Amino acid sequence: MKNKKKNLKEMIALGSKTAKAGFSNEQDVIDRFNNWESDKIAQEWLAEMSYKIDDIEYVKASKVRGQYKADIQVRITIVIKLKSQEDVQNLQVKLVSNPQGFNQIDKRKIDKYVELWNIPKDITQILKLFTGEIKPTKKDLRDSRRMFLDEMDQSDQDKLVKFVKENKILIVSDLLKGRGEFSADWTLVVLKLNGESKWVLKSINHVMNVFGSGDIRITREGSLKIGKIGMQRKGGDGGRESAKMLQFKINPVELFK
Repeated sequence: MKNKKKNLKEMIALGSKTAKAGFSNEQDVIDRFNNWESDKIAQEWLAEMSYKIDDIEYVKASKVRGQYKADIQVRITIVIKLKSQEDVQNLQVKLVSNPQGFNQIDKRKIDKYVELWNIPKDITQILKLFTGEIKPTKKDLRDSRRMFLDEMDQSDQDKLVKFVKENKILIVSDLLKGRGEFSADWTLVVLKLNGESKWVLKSINHVMNVFGSGDIRITREGSLKIGKIGMQRKGGDGGRESAKMLQFKINPVELFK
């Protein structure tokens, strides 16, 4: 365990850049972008996005309203040889205080995922048994309200894994990038640790490669893992219907590698 913590600290130190000033919320990121001419951290972010600071005429960052993958939209005007070109970059921001913690990236009712991914009826039933939307008939379960995946027949486990494998690119893209005008182009992770903040900024394609790479498998806890993306029943909520939603999580600190 000590070696694991040591390796994590080394990983963060190598993969991050330090921001002495604190980050309390997304507004701090917006303010930095909007003060880009004097804010060195914002200039570093823009450089990470492959912009030359001397080419930039102005930057306008604003909060994206609604349920989208992007949290912040940054409009950047670049002047190149007397021609103006406006770029729009959508950022999702992850503020993290626990290097070992997990961050929810998506949660919905199963029927919403059925629409998104054209999930067939047999897979839908497996997922609804998993979350408790369909009450199990088996006895001696870990939780009488639902079934963990490893409590299901092996054939059902294999069906689910096969479906996810066949649709992996679509699923990973929807979970991490999203669709449409406000799909994410970049992910900014800010880790607040030991009184200082460290950050890493990566393109969404890099993010999808990091978290989407790896096997699709049933875990020892009876949930599903898609590379480094975990799928689980939402739970909580005082037992209300919303507890039966499906949710997906990642550890954003993986981007510091």
